[in-house]
Amino acid sequence: MFTTVELPVWALILMGLLAAVTAASHFLFPSVRWFFRRRAERVVARLNTRLARPIQPFKLARRHDMIQNVLYDPDVIRAVNDYADQMGVPDNVAFETAQRYAREIVPSFSATVYFGLGTRLAKWLSRTLYRVRVVNPNATEMGRIDPQATVVFIMNHRSNMDYVLVTYLAARDSALSYAVGEWARVWPLRPLIKMMGGYFIRRKSLNPLYRKVLARYVQLSAREGVAQAVFPEGGLSRTGALGKPKLGLISYILDGFHPDRQRDVVFVPVGLNYDRVLEDRVLVAAAGDKQARFKFRISTLIRYVARHLGQRLTGRFHRLGFAAVAYGHPLSLREFLEEERADPAQELGDALMARVARVVPILPVPVVATYLTEAGGTLARAEIEARFAEDVAVFREARLELCLPQGDGADSIASRAVDEALRMLEVRGLVEVSADKIVQVTDKAPEVLDYYAASIAHIRERISRESGAT
Repeated sequence: MFTTVELPVWALILMGLLAAVTAASHFLFPSVRWFFRRRAERVVARLNTRLARPIQPFKLARRHDMIQNVLYDPDVIRAVNDYADQMGVPDNVAFETAQRYAREIVPSFSATVYFGLGTRLAKWLSRTLYRVRVVNPNATEMGRIDPQATVVFIMNHRSNMDYVLVTYLAARDSALSYAVGEWARVWPLRPLIKMMGGYFIRRKSLNPLYRKVLARYVQLSAREGVAQAVFPEGGLSRTGALGKPKLGLISYILDGFHPDRQRDVVFVPVGLNYDRVLEDRVLVAAAGDKQARFKFRISTLIRYVARHLGQRLTGRFHRLGFAAVAYGHPLSLREFLEEERADPAQELGDALMARVARVVPILPVPVVATYLTEAGGTLARAEIEARFAEDVAVFREARLELCLPQGDGADSIASRAVDEALRMLEVRGLVEVSADKIVQVTDKAPEVLDYYAASIAHIRERISRESGAT
């Protein structure tokens, strides 16, 4: 019993490490977790005093608890049993599959990361790259929304900058939860997005078990009041035009909504537009291939950041024009369902996209691109300015969302807007302006001008229909 036992040094070190880890897991780690959790709770309490819509407890729950809430939901358990029968596997194997899906979907929100890092980075990046404008904050109607209601922002999807821009602009109101595509499931984006409250979805998956797990997470979030942001088009617009709504997330929220037993869900339409979309050429190149996928590459990001820093250090960087946001009229789901609907999901999706379409901002580059494409690629600068001034008057009479440079009178505004738009297009080699002020579209990438013109084509079509009807 008291005899000496000889051990190699490596074995002694290994035993010591195992003993240290065991002691820490029993005595130190719980205390550390408790310390940081108490600190996080104090941070959230301070944040909630200044947020228009406080962060809900569901969003702050431990990720393990959120996963358990999803997995042991009766609907998910039934889906697990159906999956086991369909695939011919044991119930425990089917449950492990559902557990893997839940771990993939459920985020690990950190208020410190979101407000300490995420919103500050979003603000810096948005204002560094663009002249950010909230064209129509719609403060009156936004202020009428029930404070207890779940707010879901419904947005058109122009660029991956949409996530950054809306995170920055919504930071004073609440923390948003986004559905993020598979492109972001790579390091270092994956852990950062999860801590920002984003949840990953497989847009193409038809697996009924996966769909049920995703649906229950979305429904629980809506029921508990978590503010969300949804892109009903399902992905980035490859043509520049508004797409038809894909009803996945909207139908999940609708199917899980019980007007008499839970808080209302209020959809807030948000229109986004840019004078320059960072990914425009990539999107245009993929417009004819529906199977094309966009993969995030850290090397691409590093090259872009390096080029951006080089331009800033040499004084050659100019901001990429306007990034504009406008808010539309909110739609209460409870009020929407008061009327009998033949196809509630489709009608809701169409109504929301119509409201988004109404508030897509009109910017200088899309307007100038429209004139050049309609004219076949060649137009006198004086004619561009004249048409611009006429259209501004029409847009204002129709009470559309305009984002233009400041100026004294319509002619001055038109001149400055055309100046800025043509400068941006010239820098990219998309147009050339001759000595006699003739603007000519180059053969470098004429389809890019079509892309920008398409972003406001639905607005011009509606104005044409309304003027024809009158």
